[in-house]
Amino acid sequence: MNFVAVLGRFFLHFLQITGRVSLFAFHSVWHSFVPPLYLRLLFRQMLEIGYYSLPVVGLTAVFTGAVLALQSYTGFSRFNAESSIAAVVVISITRELGPVLAGLMVAGRVGAAMAAEIGTMRVTEQIDALVTLSTNPFKYLIAPRLLAGVLMLPCLVLVADIIGVYGGYLVGIHKLGFSASSYLKTTTDYMETKDVISGLVKASVFGFIISLMGCYHGFNSRGGAQGVGQATTNAVVSASILILLTNYIITELFFAR
Repeated sequence: MNFVAVLGRFFLHFLQITGRVSLFAFHSVWHSFVPPLYLRLLFRQMLEIGYYSLPVVGLTAVFTGAVLALQSYTGFSRFNAESSIAAVVVISITRELGPVLAGLMVAGRVGAAMAAEIGTMRVTEQIDALVTLSTNPFKYLIAPRLLAGVLMLPCLVLVADIIGVYGGYLVGIHKLGFSASSYLKTTTDYMETKDVISGLVKASVFGFIISLMGCYHGFNSRGGAQGVGQATTNAVVSASILILLTNYIITELFFAR
């Protein structure tokens, strides 16, 4: 009976958190489309999420493409299938590795920053001051970050796809000795519009998740500096888990037969 009680408490706690996050997401989306909209804050968050995340996303993508080409050559050479390396690189990058790795990198960088910034505002009562000044915190703090995440993650993933494929191209040409024309022809032959679109759809969902988790945990942080640190950790962990979960769901929707 003790085990059943523990399981019941865990299940009720899970439902409670799910309800809170769902209500928070509903209010955030609602205030993202109802005026007034703070465009200056939106452009600032787009710059913060998109432009300033380019270096880490680009480095991750180029080395991922390079390592993928090397590892594919190691395995495919046993079956005399080296000609398929370009196809494996472009499909893997556009469908999975580009969106997922970019999402995880942005979650670690931007999600933690959002949780820390909003959490600090919460524990120092700056959010209460906004309410006192008749400023809706959802419109001023949450909506610009949510919209910026949804808009900028696909841009980052598109850049990551290009850089990742280029990283595989560099290794294939200069390290593995492939012909540049045949490598590019194989890449263009096997790359489909559906692969790129599925990755961009994943990126939009991942951007929503990262912004939502960062804002939610920061907005509900308590307990001073320790609470802000815990909110930052929870934001990154929850966003990463949800990214991996939704990645499977979207892949199932696009490619299941």
